[in-house]
Amino acid sequence: MGHRPRERSVLIMSKNDLFQPQQFRTPLSRARGMGSAHHGVSHFITERVSGLALAPLSLWGVFAGLKLIGADQHTAIAWLGQPLNAVLLALLLVAALTHLQNAVQVVIEDYIHRFTTKSFLVIGNLFVCVAAGAVGIFSILKVAALTVTGAH
Repeated sequence: MGHRPRERSVLIMSKNDLFQPQQFRTPLSRARGMGSAHHGVSHFITERVSGLALAPLSLWGVFAGLKLIGADQHTAIAWLGQPLNAVLLALLLVAALTHLQNAVQVVIEDYIHRFTTKSFLVIGNLFVCVAAGAVGIFSILKVAALTVTGAH
């Protein structure tokens, strides 16, 4: 009497099954065989990184603002003319606008349901944040350059 080896059941898994177990997928997703678009991860990481950058930059900005209270225009221009202050102020502006743009976009995507309105608002949000960043960076560079050239 020979011993028969047990038959092994073969489980065939698709690429989607490795990343999304069946119990976590919607019925429509299972029917179409598609998973998520994975675009939410970049928003999540951008929000966290910009928030993390804002913590020390905001503290620096508050202390710098308190230091400049009561200072005259020439003192403020001289302060902004220092390269470290100009770079930190530009980084604060970029981090704040990036965080703002992502946060407002999430609110728009969650609460606006019409596609055309949502698209218009998301594009408008991006335009306003980029325009504010461009004007802010230009202003910082212009004031810093005035200090270097000595023109007031």
